[in-house]
Amino acid sequence: MRVGRKSFSLSTHEETFASRALAAVQMSDSTSQTHLRLTKSEIVKMRAKAIRRGIWFRVLTRAERAYIELTIKVLNEVRSHFLAKVLTSIIRRLLNALEIKVALDVRKVGHLLAQKFSRIAQSWGNVSAGQWVKDRGFIQYLAVTYMNTPAMFKVYPSLR
Repeated sequence: MRVGRKSFSLSTHEETFASRALAAVQMSDSTSQTHLRLTKSEIVKMRAKAIRRGIWFRVLTRAERAYIELTIKVLNEVRSHFLAKVLTSIIRRLLNALEIKVALDVRKVGHLLAQKFSRIAQSWGNVSAGQWVKDRGFIQYLAVTYMNTPAMFKVYPSLR
């Protein structure tokens, strides 16, 4: 019995792309009755993004790459629940590999910078600065700012 269809759509913005794809993958894993709709164009876009980032050959095995390639060549839309489960597990691995660099930088660099800035601000008398370490938005801001800073201007070269 089919409860509904979840469209697997891509966008030009990576964050939107990753969040929608991950939501679709989680939706397909949560119930066996939900069907995931994968189309040829969406799979082609996913493959192109993985190849551009250099993770296509590094993350996927030869068999997994063959599943994706054959799906692209043979089908316009995936209707088989079994094939959809196989492809979603592959897509999950690709998505994790795509976002791993930013996530690692946020976890390592952003958190360390937040701790240092928090300690400095607390030593100056800012009582609320202790909460900065727990503020996810602030940590992401610091990580992205640090990643976009040229190497010659980085104050903390030992963070990487």
